[in-house]
Amino acid sequence: MKKSTVSKDSEDSQPWTEKYRPKSLEDVSAQEETVAVLRKTVLSQNLPHMLFYGPPGTGKTSTILAIARELYGVENMRLRVKELNASDDRGIDVIRVKVKKFARTVISKNTRGPPYKIIILDEADSMTYDAQAALRRLMEDSSNTTRFCLICNYVTRIIEPIVSRCAQFRFKPLDTSSSKSRLEMICAKEGMICDSQTLDELVRVSNGDLRTAITYLQTANTLFKNEMITLEFVRELAGFIQPDAIEQLIQSAESHSFNKIENTVSQFFLSGYSAVQLLFQIQDQIIYDNTGRFTEIQKAKIAMYIGEIDKYLSEGCDEHLQVLNLIVTISKNISNYETMDFD
Repeated sequence: MKKSTVSKDSEDSQPWTEKYRPKSLEDVSAQEETVAVLRKTVLSQNLPHMLFYGPPGTGKTSTILAIARELYGVENMRLRVKELNASDDRGIDVIRVKVKKFARTVISKNTRGPPYKIIILDEADSMTYDAQAALRRLMEDSSNTTRFCLICNYVTRIIEPIVSRCAQFRFKPLDTSSSKSRLEMICAKEGMICDSQTLDELVRVSNGDLRTAITYLQTANTLFKNEMITLEFVRELAGFIQPDAIEQLIQSAESHSFNKIENTVSQFFLSGYSAVQLLFQIQDQIIYDNTGRFTEIQKAKIAMYIGEIDKYLSEGCDEHLQVLNLIVTISKNISNYETMDFD
Protein backbone atom coordinates (compact mmCIF):
# COMPACT_ATOMS: atom_id res chain seq x y z
CA MET A 1 0.00 0.00 0.00
CA LYS A 2 2.84 2.34 0.94
CA LYS A 3 4.68 1.50 -2.31
CA SER A 4 1.55 2.31 -4.33
CA THR A 5 1.22 5.69 -2.59
CA VAL A 6 4.85 6.57 -3.32
CA SER A 7 4.38 5.59 -6.97
CA LYS A 8 1.30 7.81 -7.27
CA ASP A 9 3.07 10.76 -5.63
CA SER A 10 5.98 10.32 -8.03
CA GLU A 11 3.62 10.35 -11.00
CA ASP A 12 1.82 13.45 -9.73
CA SER A 13 5.12 15.32 -9.43
CA GLN A 14 6.17 14.45 -12.99
CA PRO A 15 6.28 17.13 -15.68
CA TRP A 16 3.23 16.56 -17.83
CA THR A 17 5.41 16.45 -20.94
CA GLU A 18 6.83 13.18 -19.55
CA LYS A 19 3.65 11.94 -17.91
CA TYR A 20 1.72 12.20 -21.20
CA ARG A 21 4.57 11.32 -23.55
CA PRO A 22 3.35 8.79 -26.18
CA LYS A 23 4.12 5.23 -25.06
CA SER A 24 3.69 3.66 -28.50
CA LEU A 25 3.76 4.69 -32.15
CA GLU A 26 -0.04 4.70 -32.22
CA ASP A 27 -0.04 7.45 -29.57
CA VAL A 28 2.08 9.84 -31.69
CA SER A 29 -0.11 12.73 -32.88
CA ALA A 30 -0.54 13.96 -36.47
CA GLN A 31 2.46 12.18 -38.05
CA GLU A 32 0.54 9.45 -39.87
CA GLU A 33 2.82 9.05 -42.92
CA THR A 34 6.01 8.92 -40.85
CA VAL A 35 4.51 6.53 -38.30
CA ALA A 36 3.23 4.21 -41.06
CA VAL A 37 6.73 3.82 -42.53
CA LEU A 38 8.33 3.39 -39.12
CA ARG A 39 5.73 0.80 -38.12
CA LYS A 40 6.79 -1.44 -41.05
CA THR A 41 10.45 -0.93 -40.15
CA VAL A 42 9.83 -1.92 -36.52
CA LEU A 43 7.99 -5.07 -37.59
CA SER A 44 11.00 -6.11 -39.69
CA GLN A 45 13.30 -5.27 -36.72
CA ASN A 46 15.86 -3.98 -39.24
CA LEU A 47 16.21 -0.29 -38.44
CA PRO A 48 18.49 1.89 -40.55
CA HIS A 49 20.35 4.89 -39.14
CA MET A 50 17.66 7.57 -38.88
CA LEU A 51 17.47 11.34 -39.04
CA PHE A 52 14.35 12.95 -37.55
CA TYR A 53 13.92 16.64 -38.29
CA GLY A 54 11.22 19.26 -37.95
CA PRO A 55 9.95 21.98 -35.59
CA PRO A 56 10.21 21.50 -31.80
CA GLY A 57 7.39 19.77 -29.96
CA THR A 58 6.22 17.65 -32.91
CA GLY A 59 7.03 14.23 -31.43
CA LYS A 60 10.53 13.42 -32.73
CA THR A 61 12.05 12.24 -29.44
CA SER A 62 8.79 10.58 -28.34
CA THR A 63 8.70 8.58 -31.58
CA ILE A 64 12.18 7.07 -31.28
CA LEU A 65 11.60 6.28 -27.58
CA ALA A 66 8.33 4.56 -28.53
CA ILE A 67 10.21 2.53 -31.15
CA ALA A 68 12.85 1.52 -28.61
CA ARG A 69 10.15 0.54 -26.10
CA GLU A 70 8.46 -1.69 -28.68
CA LEU A 71 11.74 -3.29 -29.77
CA TYR A 72 13.32 -3.96 -26.38
CA GLY A 73 10.61 -3.57 -23.76
CA VAL A 74 10.78 -1.13 -20.86
CA GLU A 75 12.99 -3.42 -18.78
CA ASN A 76 15.80 -3.57 -21.37
CA MET A 77 15.85 0.04 -22.58
CA ARG A 78 18.45 1.12 -20.03
CA LEU A 79 20.90 -1.45 -21.38
CA ARG A 80 20.12 -1.10 -25.08
CA VAL A 81 19.38 2.62 -25.57
CA LYS A 82 21.68 5.61 -24.97
CA GLU A 83 20.12 9.07 -25.14
CA LEU A 84 22.31 12.18 -25.29
CA ASN A 85 21.43 15.82 -25.75
CA ALA A 86 23.95 17.02 -28.32
CA SER A 87 23.44 20.68 -27.37
CA ASP A 88 24.96 19.88 -23.96
CA ASP A 89 27.50 17.33 -25.20
CA ARG A 90 28.39 18.85 -28.56
CA GLY A 91 32.17 18.42 -28.81
CA ILE A 92 34.29 15.75 -30.45
CA ASP A 93 35.39 14.31 -27.06
CA VAL A 94 31.82 13.21 -26.32
CA ILE A 95 31.70 11.23 -29.56
CA ARG A 96 35.10 9.68 -28.88
CA VAL A 97 34.33 8.77 -25.26
CA LYS A 98 30.62 8.42 -24.37
CA VAL A 99 29.18 7.45 -27.75
CA LYS A 100 32.07 5.25 -28.88
CA LYS A 101 32.18 3.39 -25.55
CA PHE A 102 28.46 2.58 -25.65
CA ALA A 103 28.60 1.62 -29.34
CA ARG A 104 31.29 -0.96 -28.58
CA THR A 105 29.62 -2.62 -25.59
CA VAL A 106 28.67 -6.25 -26.13
CA ILE A 107 25.00 -7.22 -26.26
CA SER A 108 23.74 -10.21 -24.31
CA LYS A 109 22.02 -12.70 -26.58
CA ASN A 110 19.50 -13.51 -23.87
CA THR A 111 17.82 -10.09 -23.93
CA ARG A 112 14.72 -9.25 -25.95
CA GLY A 113 14.96 -7.44 -29.26
CA PRO A 114 17.16 -7.20 -32.36
CA PRO A 115 20.95 -7.63 -32.07
CA TYR A 116 21.86 -3.96 -32.02
CA LYS A 117 21.72 -0.98 -29.68
CA ILE A 118 20.23 2.46 -30.38
CA ILE A 119 22.02 5.74 -29.72
CA ILE A 120 19.77 8.82 -29.75
CA LEU A 121 21.46 12.17 -30.33
CA ASP A 122 18.90 14.89 -29.60
CA GLU A 123 19.49 18.41 -30.96
CA ALA A 124 22.20 17.02 -33.24
CA ASP A 125 22.26 20.27 -35.24
CA SER A 126 24.12 21.83 -32.27
CA MET A 127 27.10 19.49 -32.73
CA THR A 128 30.36 20.96 -34.00
CA TYR A 129 31.67 20.05 -37.46
CA ASP A 130 34.51 17.98 -35.96
CA ALA A 131 32.07 16.08 -33.75
CA GLN A 132 29.85 15.32 -36.75
CA ALA A 133 32.87 14.14 -38.77
CA ALA A 134 33.89 11.80 -35.94
CA LEU A 135 30.30 10.57 -35.69
CA ARG A 136 30.27 9.74 -39.40
CA ARG A 137 33.27 7.45 -38.97
CA LEU A 138 31.74 5.83 -35.89
CA MET A 139 28.48 5.18 -37.76
CA GLU A 140 30.44 3.26 -40.38
CA ASP A 141 32.58 1.29 -37.92
CA SER A 142 29.74 0.19 -35.61
CA SER A 143 26.90 -0.36 -38.08
CA ASN A 144 26.73 -4.09 -37.23
CA THR A 145 26.02 -3.49 -33.54
CA THR A 146 24.52 0.01 -33.28
CA ARG A 147 21.88 2.17 -34.93
CA PHE A 148 21.99 5.93 -34.60
CA CYS A 149 18.99 8.23 -34.49
CA LEU A 150 19.81 11.91 -34.93
CA ILE A 151 17.14 14.44 -33.97
CA CYS A 152 17.29 18.07 -35.05
CA ASN A 153 15.23 21.12 -35.94
CA TYR A 154 17.40 22.20 -38.89
CA VAL A 155 18.54 19.40 -41.20
CA THR A 156 20.71 21.84 -43.16
CA ARG A 157 23.08 22.00 -40.16
CA ILE A 158 23.89 18.30 -40.43
CA ILE A 159 26.84 17.49 -42.69
CA GLU A 160 26.02 15.75 -45.95
CA PRO A 161 28.02 12.53 -45.25
CA ILE A 162 25.80 11.89 -42.20
CA VAL A 163 22.56 12.82 -43.99
CA SER A 164 23.36 10.42 -46.83
CA ARG A 165 23.82 7.55 -44.34
CA CYS A 166 20.42 8.04 -42.68
CA ALA A 167 16.80 7.43 -43.56
CA GLN A 168 15.26 10.87 -43.24
CA PHE A 169 11.89 11.48 -41.61
CA ARG A 170 10.33 14.94 -41.57
CA PHE A 171 7.99 15.75 -38.68
CA LYS A 172 5.46 18.35 -39.74
CA PRO A 173 4.02 21.03 -37.43
CA LEU A 174 1.00 19.74 -35.56
CA ASP A 175 -2.36 20.90 -36.86
CA THR A 176 -4.71 22.69 -34.50
CA SER A 177 -7.21 19.84 -34.18
CA SER A 178 -4.55 17.25 -33.22
CA SER A 179 -2.99 19.51 -30.61
CA LYS A 180 -6.37 20.51 -29.22
CA SER A 181 -7.59 16.91 -28.91
CA ARG A 182 -4.42 16.01 -26.99
CA LEU A 183 -4.91 18.95 -24.62
CA GLU A 184 -8.58 18.03 -24.14
CA MET A 185 -7.53 14.51 -23.15
CA ILE A 186 -5.07 15.90 -20.57
CA CYS A 187 -7.69 18.31 -19.19
CA ALA A 188 -10.16 15.45 -18.79
CA LYS A 189 -7.64 13.24 -16.96
CA GLU A 190 -6.46 16.06 -14.69
CA GLY A 191 -9.95 17.39 -13.99
CA MET A 192 -9.20 20.84 -15.41
CA ILE A 193 -11.85 23.38 -16.35
CA CYS A 194 -10.88 24.87 -19.71
CA ASP A 195 -13.26 25.94 -22.48
CA SER A 196 -12.76 25.39 -26.21
CA GLN A 197 -11.81 29.00 -26.95
CA THR A 198 -9.05 28.96 -24.34
CA LEU A 199 -7.64 25.70 -25.71
CA ASP A 200 -7.65 27.18 -29.22
CA GLU A 201 -5.66 30.15 -27.92
CA LEU A 202 -3.28 27.84 -26.05
CA VAL A 203 -2.53 25.99 -29.30
CA ARG A 204 -2.08 29.26 -31.19
CA VAL A 205 0.34 30.89 -28.75
CA SER A 206 2.38 27.66 -28.67
CA ASN A 207 3.02 27.96 -32.43
CA GLY A 208 2.47 24.25 -33.11
CA ASP A 209 4.76 23.13 -30.27
CA LEU A 210 2.71 20.59 -28.31
CA ARG A 211 5.39 20.28 -25.61
CA THR A 212 5.14 24.02 -24.92
CA ALA A 213 1.34 23.88 -24.89
CA ILE A 214 1.36 21.04 -22.33
CA THR A 215 3.85 22.94 -20.15
CA TYR A 216 1.61 26.02 -20.22
CA LEU A 217 -1.37 23.82 -19.32
CA GLN A 218 0.43 22.34 -16.30
CA THR A 219 1.45 25.81 -15.10
CA ALA A 220 -2.12 27.03 -15.46
CA ASN A 221 -3.39 24.02 -13.52
CA THR A 222 -0.96 24.73 -10.67
CA LEU A 223 -2.15 28.33 -10.35
CA PHE A 224 -5.85 27.79 -11.06
CA LYS A 225 -6.59 24.52 -9.26
CA ASN A 226 -10.31 23.68 -9.68
CA GLU A 227 -10.93 27.05 -11.36
CA MET A 228 -11.68 28.07 -14.93
CA ILE A 229 -8.50 28.77 -16.96
CA THR A 230 -9.00 32.18 -18.54
CA LEU A 231 -8.04 33.36 -22.02
CA GLU A 232 -6.19 36.36 -20.56
CA PHE A 233 -4.06 34.17 -18.32
CA VAL A 234 -3.02 31.92 -21.23
CA ARG A 235 -1.87 34.98 -23.17
CA GLU A 236 0.01 36.37 -20.19
CA LEU A 237 1.64 32.99 -19.55
CA ALA A 238 2.85 32.79 -23.14
CA GLY A 239 4.31 36.30 -23.06
CA PHE A 240 1.62 37.53 -25.46
CA ILE A 241 2.32 41.09 -26.59
CA GLN A 242 -0.60 43.48 -26.36
CA PRO A 243 -1.77 44.62 -29.84
CA ASP A 244 -1.37 48.27 -28.76
CA ALA A 245 2.35 47.75 -28.20
CA ILE A 246 2.79 46.33 -31.71
CA GLU A 247 0.67 49.12 -33.16
CA GLN A 248 2.96 51.70 -31.53
CA LEU A 249 5.98 50.08 -33.18
CA ILE A 250 4.28 50.16 -36.60
CA GLN A 251 3.23 53.79 -36.09
CA SER A 252 6.79 54.72 -35.19
CA ALA A 253 7.93 53.10 -38.46
CA GLU A 254 5.32 55.15 -40.34
CA SER A 255 6.66 58.36 -38.74
CA HIS A 256 10.05 57.86 -40.51
CA SER A 257 11.72 59.41 -37.44
CA PHE A 258 14.65 57.42 -36.09
CA ASN A 259 14.37 59.10 -32.69
CA LYS A 260 10.73 58.08 -32.37
CA ILE A 261 11.53 54.54 -33.48
CA GLU A 262 14.38 54.28 -30.97
CA ASN A 263 12.22 55.58 -28.12
CA THR A 264 9.35 53.22 -28.97
CA VAL A 265 11.63 50.19 -29.20
CA SER A 266 13.25 51.09 -25.86
CA GLN A 267 9.82 51.38 -24.24
CA PHE A 268 8.85 48.03 -25.78
CA PHE A 269 11.73 46.26 -24.00
CA LEU A 270 11.15 48.15 -20.76
CA SER A 271 7.71 46.52 -20.76
CA GLY A 272 9.44 43.12 -20.61
CA TYR A 273 8.36 41.79 -24.00
CA SER A 274 10.27 39.18 -26.01
CA ALA A 275 11.78 39.88 -29.43
CA VAL A 276 11.02 36.35 -30.63
CA GLN A 277 7.36 36.67 -29.65
CA LEU A 278 7.25 40.05 -31.40
CA LEU A 279 8.34 38.44 -34.68
CA PHE A 280 5.43 35.98 -34.58
CA GLN A 281 2.85 38.65 -33.79
CA ILE A 282 4.06 41.54 -35.93
CA GLN A 283 4.24 39.20 -38.91
CA ASP A 284 0.61 38.16 -38.42
CA GLN A 285 -0.51 41.75 -37.86
CA ILE A 286 1.15 42.99 -41.06
CA ILE A 287 0.70 39.99 -43.37
CA TYR A 288 -3.01 39.57 -42.58
CA ASP A 289 -3.78 43.29 -42.59
CA ASN A 290 -6.67 43.97 -44.99
CA THR A 291 -7.04 47.72 -44.49
CA GLY A 292 -4.79 48.62 -47.42
CA ARG A 293 -2.11 49.92 -45.08
CA PHE A 294 0.53 47.75 -46.77
CA THR A 295 0.82 46.65 -50.40
CA GLU A 296 1.34 42.98 -51.21
CA ILE A 297 4.93 43.68 -52.27
CA GLN A 298 5.60 45.50 -49.00
CA LYS A 299 4.16 42.57 -47.04
CA ALA A 300 6.42 40.15 -48.92
CA LYS A 301 9.52 42.25 -48.25
CA ILE A 302 8.66 42.70 -44.56
CA ALA A 303 8.15 38.93 -44.21
CA MET A 304 11.62 38.43 -45.67
CA TYR A 305 13.12 40.94 -43.21
CA ILE A 306 11.39 39.18 -40.31
CA GLY A 307 12.94 35.87 -41.43
CA GLU A 308 16.39 37.45 -41.45
CA ILE A 309 15.93 38.92 -37.97
CA ASP A 310 14.73 35.53 -36.68
CA LYS A 311 17.95 33.97 -37.99
CA TYR A 312 20.09 36.63 -36.30
CA LEU A 313 18.28 36.13 -32.99
CA SER A 314 18.74 32.35 -33.16
CA GLU A 315 22.48 32.99 -33.56
CA GLY A 316 22.56 35.01 -30.34
CA CYS A 317 22.46 38.60 -31.63
CA ASP A 318 21.29 41.42 -29.35
CA GLU A 319 17.46 41.58 -29.19
CA HIS A 320 17.25 45.37 -28.85
CA LEU A 321 19.45 46.05 -31.86
CA GLN A 322 17.66 43.49 -34.03
CA VAL A 323 14.19 44.86 -33.26
CA LEU A 324 15.49 48.39 -33.89
CA ASN A 325 16.90 47.14 -37.20
CA LEU A 326 13.55 45.53 -38.10
CA ILE A 327 11.44 48.64 -37.41
CA VAL A 328 13.89 50.91 -39.27
CA THR A 329 13.85 48.51 -42.22
CA ILE A 330 10.03 48.45 -42.20
CA SER A 331 10.04 52.25 -42.14
CA LYS A 332 12.28 52.41 -45.21
CA ASN A 333 10.23 49.77 -47.00
CA ILE A 334 6.82 51.39 -46.53
CA SER A 335 8.11 54.80 -47.59
CA ASN A 336 10.71 53.77 -50.18
CA TYR A 337 13.06 56.15 -48.35
CA GLU A 338 16.75 55.37 -48.36
CA THR A 339 17.41 57.95 -45.66
CA MET A 340 15.59 58.74 -42.42
CA ASP A 341 14.86 61.81 -40.36
CA PHE A 342 17.20 61.89 -37.38
CA ASP A 343 15.59 64.99 -35.84
